Amino acid sequence: MQKILIIGATSAIAEAVARVYAVRASAIFLVGRNAARLDNIAADLRVRGAHQVASAALDVNDISMHAATLDAAWSAFGGIDTVLIAHGTLPDQAACDASVELALREFGTNGTSTIALAADVAQRLQAGGTLAVISSVAGDRGRASNYLYGSAKAAVSTYLSGLGQRLRPNGVNVLTIKPGFVDTPMTAAFKKGALWATPDKVAAGIAKAIDRRRPVAYLPGFWWAIMMVIKNIPEFVFRRIKL
Repeated sequence: MQKILIIGATSAIAEAVARVYAVRASAIFLVGRNAARLDNIAADLRVRGAHQVASAALDVNDISMHAATLDAAWSAFGGIDTVLIAHGTLPDQAACDASVELALREFGTNGTSTIALAADVAQRLQAGGTLAVISSVAGDRGRASNYLYGSAKAAVSTYLSGLGQRLRPNGVNVLTIKPGFVDTPMTAAFKKGALWATPDKVAAGIAKAIDRRRPVAYLPGFWWAIMMVIKNIPEFVFRRIKL
């Protein structure tokens, strides 16, 4: 039986991933800010076939509470073999430009808190375990429209690359997940097009990447080709492009 911890479990992608593991009769520990919402998700997962579901409320920016929350997850199931870190916000770039305080807070939510959790989880996972973290294609190159968010995700992706290299000899896989555009409540105001994916499609890709113990997963897969092109545009050209 797989024992999975999902942090940021009330996000659309994380909830969709939880449903995948519920069908597999996994034990699922949910972490998020909204306790009532966690209870509702837990009830749904039990109906879908989850072997066991437990939850804990956590503000990820309160780093002093990370260890206690992870302790609760490990204690609930007698260990955890898969961890998905999926929390995040989509900050308004103009607002961050106008407020250093806001910019740092958003960077903390999308970058620092994730790195802190990953560092703690890395000390707990045993051989055969997986740490999967949702980063973003936005972290592959800074763009004027969302470079604060992108810089936080770039920090996460770089950290995970090094962490994965360190933990590989221990038999622990670190998976960096890089979704493109996903149709979620967080992106409700955006005009949708052909490049947009559903949370269910991304969740299926995440589960497959975890199963295959992949180091990096662009989701959907075509984003790998798109980002290879974007990353290789010369800087003097890139600065003249509106993205």
